[in-house]
Amino acid sequence: MKCAVIGGGLLGLTTAWFLRQSGCAVTVYERREGIGLETSFANGGMLHASQASPWNEPGVVWQALRNLGHEDAALLIRPHVVPSMLGWTWSFFRNSTRRKFDQNLEKNTRLADYSLSVLNEHLDAVVPDFLRQDRGTLKIYRSQPDFENAVAIAARGADFGIEYAALDSAGVVALEPALAAIGYEIAGGVHFPGDVSGDAHLFCRGLAERFIEAGGKIELNTTLQGIEVEANEVRGIRTASEVLPTDSCIIAAGSYSGALARTCGIAVPVQPVKGYSLTLPMDTWSPRPTVPVIDEHFHAAVCPLGDRMRVAGTAEFAGFDATLSPGIIANLLRLVKHVFPQSAASLGPDDVVQWSGFRPMTPDGVGVMGATPVRGLFVNAGHGHLGWTMAPAAGKLVADLICQRAPEIDLEPYSLSRFDRN
Repeated sequence: MKCAVIGGGLLGLTTAWFLRQSGCAVTVYERREGIGLETSFANGGMLHASQASPWNEPGVVWQALRNLGHEDAALLIRPHVVPSMLGWTWSFFRNSTRRKFDQNLEKNTRLADYSLSVLNEHLDAVVPDFLRQDRGTLKIYRSQPDFENAVAIAARGADFGIEYAALDSAGVVALEPALAAIGYEIAGGVHFPGDVSGDAHLFCRGLAERFIEAGGKIELNTTLQGIEVEANEVRGIRTASEVLPTDSCIIAAGSYSGALARTCGIAVPVQPVKGYSLTLPMDTWSPRPTVPVIDEHFHAAVCPLGDRMRVAGTAEFAGFDATLSPGIIANLLRLVKHVFPQSAASLGPDDVVQWSGFRPMTPDGVGVMGATPVRGLFVNAGHGHLGWTMAPAAGKLVADLICQRAPEIDLEPYSLSRFDRN
């Protein structure tokens, strides 16, 4: 079978890899000059089944309204984009009821847990060097009520097999000695030992190399104009100069997936949500942090990646505006200085690499995987802030479906058709 995968990021590459392992002739088409240069380039660095919550948790409507105009908000909606995404926004808020949120959280947790097993069983040996760490993730809390609430939530997650440990302030510092300077501020923490961290861009590059060695093809600097369909069946993909025939086409183009799907009359409700990150050197830090830390008070995360620190946070609804907000960048820099005050105190602007990327988000916070109404056309997109976490599982599940193997997880709850039922 001849397969065209559109998108050279985490979702496209994992799908392509498992298709190639099944004997398909696979070509990945990427519009950029290299692999993994969009949302997969500088994300938060964590693969975590423990943090699989959709962003539209109960109360998000009032939170968004309160945060209008606040650059330090965890979720920030720019007013100018609201008219163009009214339907999507309405569905986003409609999915923030307790019942729907819990249903979508369960879907994400099940997929994320499976994804870590796919990473360990199928991909870890394929890409041995992506700065992987197996020290779990640590969420810290600065008030006793917040800590107690977090422990209660973690206990519910244990029903899905997510292991956790509740730690007092001393236990937090014992796990991550680099937090000693703020130990007196920490009421407690929750450690999730099964989580993993690593550099997503390094993973993309390593998997692309192995994919090519296995006989796969990657076409860079290739912008596609659309998908050719005849008699409701995929015939090829269209560039500016030609139509390239294919038996199957997999749209894994992140936030651009909706535009591609529309060229053949398919609606994929994915919107770009801009996320920010900073990358900092840690070569002079002592002690050097080794555990990814999520600080709930500042709504952001810090993740060690070798001799660098990745600081990530903020969900900004601003369309495809890639402008870096100075206020958000300053807030992330304040975060790392609050978490590691002694080591980060000497950081200057020249030490900080700033980045933003468009996370592809569905209105219910659950990714889209599987078939479309057009025969031979599949989607693997919309995993939002969980793209790195979900990519191993999503790639394998979609490839299994295309190759007519029974996926190990029922794909119906993640199907595109679920939006027709809502």
